[in-house]
Amino acid sequence: MPVFEYAPAPESRAVVDIAPSYGLFIDGEFREAGDGKVFKTLSPSSEEVLSEVAQANAEDVDRAVKAARKAFESWSALPGAERAKYLFRIARIIQERSRELAVLESLDNGKPIRESRDADLPLVAAHFFYYAGWADKLAYAGYGADPKPLGVAGQVIPWNFPLLMLAWKIAPALACGNTVVLKPAETTPLSALFFADICRQAGLPKGVVNIVTGDGSTGAELVAHPGIDKVAFTGSTEVGKAIARTVAGTKKKVTLELGGKAANIVFDDAPVDQAVEGIISGIFFNQGHVCCAGSRLLVQESVQDELLDALKRRMRTLRVGDPLDKNTDIGAINSAEQLARIRELADAGEAEGAERWAPECELPSSGYWFAPTLFTGVTQAHRIAREEIFGPVLSVLTFRTPDEAVAKANNTPYGLSAGIWTEKGSRILDMASKLRAGVIWSNTFNKFDPASPFGGYKESGYGREGGRHGLEAYLNV
Repeated sequence: MPVFEYAPAPESRAVVDIAPSYGLFIDGEFREAGDGKVFKTLSPSSEEVLSEVAQANAEDVDRAVKAARKAFESWSALPGAERAKYLFRIARIIQERSRELAVLESLDNGKPIRESRDADLPLVAAHFFYYAGWADKLAYAGYGADPKPLGVAGQVIPWNFPLLMLAWKIAPALACGNTVVLKPAETTPLSALFFADICRQAGLPKGVVNIVTGDGSTGAELVAHPGIDKVAFTGSTEVGKAIARTVAGTKKKVTLELGGKAANIVFDDAPVDQAVEGIISGIFFNQGHVCCAGSRLLVQESVQDELLDALKRRMRTLRVGDPLDKNTDIGAINSAEQLARIRELADAGEAEGAERWAPECELPSSGYWFAPTLFTGVTQAHRIAREEIFGPVLSVLTFRTPDEAVAKANNTPYGLSAGIWTEKGSRILDMASKLRAGVIWSNTFNKFDPASPFGGYKESGYGREGGRHGLEAYLNV
């Protein structure tokens, strides 16, 4: 059979206008950092400088918190139906500007345009629509007849889903009547700054949403600020533990959504082709930069060879390259630091005796890239089976019985997600009741809905985002 190559199908960069520099968004206006410090944000696929961004210090954070505190008085006093109008307006503007935002996200983050366009942006708008619907129905959410907002929420988000994590946090906070100071990740600040412009476009009152950019020190200042009533963090377990220590002994309410090492469990009666697609989605979606990625594949011994043959065939078809090409399946690794981390753990897997395999693929000469990789012969003692890699690396383990699968799946300090592949509904229910994971997918993986809660156990954090459950974190209950 002839092999047909894909012609390049690039999305136009012209749809997004990136300014040469951006300030902090405080009290409805962009302003320079108090000490004038800036940092550069790079495009990971080319290493080009996209823009300069202000580096907020303690005084800038203090100004943002005070602006949010002042705005809280009038924002929280608005009827829920009035707050809902702003959220609906924001959701519609996001939809109208979705192509622009998708291109921006792929440029700044490195993810394929197909994912930012077809997954991230629709979910971002959906979260604002969903929580707009809750704004005037809080009395029916199950948290009391007249639940009250907490006050000012300090929110710190990661670089893997910059705009989606913003929506997960800002939408429920505003719906409940809180005001927000948000700190985006240092490597992906641009979509949050574009969102600031959307807030102005929607006529959101000044000070309701404030955005302070910077590195980890800025996030630490925000978390420790005495004017913050609520801390919401998504990111690494290490930083999450530091945040928990910082707020210990205070009255701040905290939710932490941290790392994961999810098990994707395939039984011998699973539909192989469907399972393979779920495995691919589970670990190679967003270059594996997903806290709930199915990075451990647990396959029943009797179908191991058949499944791995099919999986390798599918991996050979994955296209690695330009994130703005609509044919691209796997984009760029977000930063040089993250690429070094992935390489270190992959090398450790080889050194510890696991067998490494990756399809032949030509990686671009500039930017940060890592080929989709799987390891076989992995044991539970291997670092690649225990530590979160946060990259396109899959560790394959085997099991014989359901009890063994449960024991291996739960043998991790994390507990964020899991997947089960079988045609038996009774087995799905039995396994789900035994797996210590906050989100369990059956015969699918990485499916999200704003009405469904998301969160983990153990070192994957605590609290839930999404759904009715996501309101509790922003209400005084």
